[in-house]
Amino acid sequence: METQTLIYLFVGASFALYIGIAIWSRAGSTKEFYVAGGGVNPVVNGMATAADWMSAASFLSMAGLIAFMGYDASVYLMGWTGGYVMLALLLAPYLRKFGQFTVPDFIGTRYYSKAARVVAVICLIFISFTYIAGQMRGVGIVFSQFLQVEITMGVIIGMGIVFIYAVMGGMKGITYTQVAQYCVLIFAYLVPAFFISFMLTDNPIPQLGLGSAINDGSGMSVLQKLDNTLVELGFNQYTAGSKSTIDMFCITMALMVGTAGLPHVIVRFFTVPKASDARKSAGWALIFIALLYTTAPAVGAFGMYNLLNKVDDVAYTEVEPFFTSWEDAGLYAWQDKNGDGVMQYRPGTAFEGQPEFTGETGPSGERVVANAPNADSENEVYVDRDTLVLANPEIAGLPAWVIALMAAGGLAAALSTAAGLLLVISSSVSHDLLKSTFKPDISAKGELLAARLAATAAILVAGYLGIYPPGWVAQVVAFAFGLAASSLFPAIFMGIFFKSMNKEGAIAGMVTGLVFTFGYIFYFKLINPAANVADNWLLGISPEGIGVIGMLLNFAVAIAVASFTAKTPVEIRKLVDSIRVPRGAGDAHAH
Repeated sequence: METQTLIYLFVGASFALYIGIAIWSRAGSTKEFYVAGGGVNPVVNGMATAADWMSAASFLSMAGLIAFMGYDASVYLMGWTGGYVMLALLLAPYLRKFGQFTVPDFIGTRYYSKAARVVAVICLIFISFTYIAGQMRGVGIVFSQFLQVEITMGVIIGMGIVFIYAVMGGMKGITYTQVAQYCVLIFAYLVPAFFISFMLTDNPIPQLGLGSAINDGSGMSVLQKLDNTLVELGFNQYTAGSKSTIDMFCITMALMVGTAGLPHVIVRFFTVPKASDARKSAGWALIFIALLYTTAPAVGAFGMYNLLNKVDDVAYTEVEPFFTSWEDAGLYAWQDKNGDGVMQYRPGTAFEGQPEFTGETGPSGERVVANAPNADSENEVYVDRDTLVLANPEIAGLPAWVIALMAAGGLAAALSTAAGLLLVISSSVSHDLLKSTFKPDISAKGELLAARLAATAAILVAGYLGIYPPGWVAQVVAFAFGLAASSLFPAIFMGIFFKSMNKEGAIAGMVTGLVFTFGYIFYFKLINPAANVADNWLLGISPEGIGVIGMLLNFAVAIAVASFTAKTPVEIRKLVDSIRVPRGAGDAHAH
């Protein structure tokens, strides 16, 4: 059977499964819509949490960043993993014991303030839309390549699928759909990794294959071989870093504390019956997540090694079909600067910006790009980093069914996180803004309708951001982590562990952290990108790591304001004491 037919079969079957589950588990009440009824089994919730967690950034981009950035990209691996452990051990059980529906619910109640709740909603919507832009972009990339449509059309198709099961099923539908999506994505990620590891090193375990001798007779390990090859082409060593120590530390820390403040992950711990189940589901999720995260470095290294061997110093007329296939999708390009008909892959960018194809073909049959060539670099090849994981099976020459499986896995990863984020946004609007703040007399039926309308509006905005993203998938997602680190995390942390933190301090801290971090990122990424170099950064910290400074400002402003304003009420102090007692938990508040 042809590859394209298999892709239609695998993707179609997975979509039918997701939609079938959504119809079966349609939410009938607000409690089912917000927290899946609050009775999800810890193992099931752990699997759903892993799918929620392993977004397009984890599935598509993390290995791609490791492949192209080498050691520098380890910040993503360390930050996301450490952040999840922090969330699981430090925050999740306490939040579940608090027994509310949403993160703004926690902040609004803990800080006895509607204003605090509204500020939390604003922070949450900022974070969620920043994050979801990367997910929808990932959906568009997968569709564009494997279903042979434009990225814009791919995003629109993805919007339609998410609309069906997020709007209909709410958290209940999303939970059980994410279990299926986890099974699809982890199988799709591991199977090609096993194949490629065995092909390169004769060891089928990718984590072990990464340190094993490559089977080309050189006696060198994969990493040693990759280091040598890259240095010969003029790159830095794969295992050497280029970022400063303080920037590495801040990016890692921003990713870590940002993870602990991500609302779509936190809300998953509200779906289990009690606090002890939240701990169990966090442990299960960590195991499920580790399967992919420990494999990603090997996938990145294997992918880069194969890509160099299949592209560099190869005549375009003899390049393997995977290159022209991705070129047709607009995600690979070649600009023959020296007119020799041979592709040179070197450090630097081949040309300015992303490829703009003229519609004409060059002497070798390549798609001609209109971009001005980068005269400072000999590089002639453009490769979109987010494509490496998806292209890996094709580059390695794996069977067609593995390529089709990868397509289904990539879509599962992007769709699972997008759905969780959309639910968080819709819950914030319908529950936190309408029910809890501006229209408390709204009926349960009206609130459920408002949630579905909010989810629909959020899908439309997310689709627009997916079509016109402000950066690569993982980088866009990294900004979401920075915003979460500087706004929600300090408020949640102090809400649990600082009894003396009052509403005035929490609100001032969140606003300060969010405005500072967003302003810094907005300036360097949108207003003046040319100035986005280390010499101009505050304390040498890049926009990706600035969330740490935003977090410190949040803590400092919150503590200072709290020390000069009214003390926390006695009942709130007792409430904080009660959620820190490590036993028992009630149901989510009556609604």
